[in-house]
Amino acid sequence: MSMWKWIELSYRYAVLGAGRQGIAAAYDLAKFGDAKEIILVDVDGKATFASADRVNKLFNQQVAIPKQVDVKDAEQLISILEGIKTVISAVPFGLNLGITEVAVRVGSNMCDLGGATHVAKKQLEYDEKAKAAGITIVPDCGMGPGMNISLALYAMSLLDEAREVYIWDGGLPLQPKPPWNYALTFNMCGLTNEYFGKAFFLRDGRIIEVPCFEDYEELDFPPPLNKLEAFVTSGGLSTMPWTFLGKLQRLENKTLRYPGHWAQFKAFSLLGLLETEPIKIGDVDVSPRDVLSALLEPKLTQSDVKDVGIIRIKCVGRKDGRPAEAIVELIDHYDEDTGFTAMQRLTGWHASIVAILSAQNRIRKGVVPVETIPGEIIVKEALRRGFSIEERTNISE
Repeated sequence: MSMWKWIELSYRYAVLGAGRQGIAAAYDLAKFGDAKEIILVDVDGKATFASADRVNKLFNQQVAIPKQVDVKDAEQLISILEGIKTVISAVPFGLNLGITEVAVRVGSNMCDLGGATHVAKKQLEYDEKAKAAGITIVPDCGMGPGMNISLALYAMSLLDEAREVYIWDGGLPLQPKPPWNYALTFNMCGLTNEYFGKAFFLRDGRIIEVPCFEDYEELDFPPPLNKLEAFVTSGGLSTMPWTFLGKLQRLENKTLRYPGHWAQFKAFSLLGLLETEPIKIGDVDVSPRDVLSALLEPKLTQSDVKDVGIIRIKCVGRKDGRPAEAIVELIDHYDEDTGFTAMQRLTGWHASIVAILSAQNRIRKGVVPVETIPGEIIVKEALRRGFSIEERTNISE
């Protein structure tokens, strides 16, 4: 007799990628998504079986079903997604266009943990196909882009008129260890991707490009965080600058780190170690980024990361006919009960919230930019999950 009790609820979901964020998303779908079944997919069979077992133990019911599948194989993926209401892609962003095509073909809603704006913009081209298939596709969910944008929309809703929006966010170890004072809580390629290239912001009502590591500043936070540094990284706003062109005068996003991180990684950038184009060393062609990742990833990897996730929003505009600003702040910590990091919760749970809303037909059909989903809806769902969100509105006399 099975130790698990089968449940009969409403929806069949799939999560592609059985890593840290995928596990957290699957757990949240089980807890809040009226899940009849969650197919947990990974190319690594051992990982997907272990992850499904963890979700089932946390939820105390057999709802997660492991499947070893290479999501790059469209026919394999199609066979898995037949009959699935909503799929979450928690695999590297380079695979999301292919998954988008499969989602349209089989008629499954989809959201992903993208992080690469150029991919999200290509996904928008599937809007008419998604509408014809009767599905919802939401690129770039997660912590940032994702929850940071949803909280920015919520801050905007606290004013009568929003003119400027400033976003700061980051995931950090609670106990930083020198010399790096940083620990990986997501894939290494995600980190190097956001440290490379340019960000798209709105300034003076125009879209501009700002190089990574520019516009350094320091901000104060409650203890034990205290003073953090902030600087430009790429991809954190997804398509929001284009959506709010002509509506906001200023929109920008910076990444938060402990002091010293900026100088270290800007030096790597200046050396060309974040470049992907191979260079010749002797008779061998080598990608500088691959070398950096191979050397750095072991230094930034910890087996038991206890972390903190921070998102701060400042929205400037008018309320009741007077100048005003709205401040919204979310600070989340490693959860001892589930063993989920703050990064898992903020990333995986934002995606699962969007997936559940899509399954419930509470988001329109087509390819939907995350910044067009009302922030109030996301905040309401985040509060149900125990996130602490503080807000205040200051109105000038």
